[in-house]
Amino acid sequence: MTTIDSNKEMKGYHADEVNLSNDDQTEMRNRRDNGRTRIKNGLSKGGHPLPKEFSSQGSYAMRTMVQDDACDYDIDDGVYFDKEDLKDANGDYLGARDARTRVSNALKDDRLAYDAVVKTNCVRQQYPEGYHIDIPVYRTIRSKDFWGNEIVQYELASGDDWVKSDARKVSRWYNDAVGSELTAGQSDSSQLRRITKLTKKMARSRVSWKKKTASGICVSKLVVDHFVACPGRDDDALRDTWKAIKAQLVFSQRIGHPVYADKNLAEEGDECVVFFRDRLGDALEALKVLDEYDCTRKKAGDAWDKVFNTDYFSVQIAKGADGARSLLQPAAATAASLTFPSGPVVPNKSSGFA
Repeated sequence: MTTIDSNKEMKGYHADEVNLSNDDQTEMRNRRDNGRTRIKNGLSKGGHPLPKEFSSQGSYAMRTMVQDDACDYDIDDGVYFDKEDLKDANGDYLGARDARTRVSNALKDDRLAYDAVVKTNCVRQQYPEGYHIDIPVYRTIRSKDFWGNEIVQYELASGDDWVKSDARKVSRWYNDAVGSELTAGQSDSSQLRRITKLTKKMARSRVSWKKKTASGICVSKLVVDHFVACPGRDDDALRDTWKAIKAQLVFSQRIGHPVYADKNLAEEGDECVVFFRDRLGDALEALKVLDEYDCTRKKAGDAWDKVFNTDYFSVQIAKGADGARSLLQPAAATAASLTFPSGPVVPNKSSGFA
């Protein structure tokens, strides 16, 4: 544990500069709900069956989204159809690309600044504010096993194929990891989630890094796998977790999928993972000042500022120092105003001291 305790500043930075504000969350939730309504209205207008459900996924569902000055937010909201409801006019099952096109067409609205775009794994609706909603399209396949029990499988419309997948399992995996932290007796039950968001914030702390660094799910998987809890010290938990991640990525850049054992999120030598590893190394190098015997709160604040590309820490530490000085000033003035007798002090025997 480092001598300089920056937990207060780290918690403040997370609350003020990392965690999404209630207004941002409300706006994105409204956009998501409006998109769902447009899809249902558009499908009805086209005479197509409606989806059986919508389900938020990714960082939105995991509650690990972080603030972005350019509002570059990615909201994942999966739409789930029964396989039997995805057919063309001839009664043939829709291909994966045609299914995404149907959803894209349903989203058309003259009031929107941009038309939805069919991407490889989703339909994307962009908004002028900067963020976008990605809508993966799934079909649900129902069958029965030998004993008559229902088997439900989900397939994602990916490229030209239907691929077995269900991103909700990833959300459940992460939330289960946070839940296991709860049962582990940690005094701060959300530290894992905060460390995840702080790591994502560092990884995207420069505009030029955003397209070069590891994806959010890769960062989340690495944090869960190598999380070092430190109740009451988010600064130490963050640094120790980064050290563990860095050591792993020096050894191997392969990142396994959190749900599917036969898949990987990243393979050996992945350029984005290598970039993230190297920036993590730079951060840890900057934080070595915390181990110096003469490290001060100012030096610690400057180091964390450099890591996150901010001035938040140094500003907060300066405010704390100014506050401490203001508290000392009245006491100093009072001491200066005290007068003392010029002659020798004669013990008061009635007090019990001779």
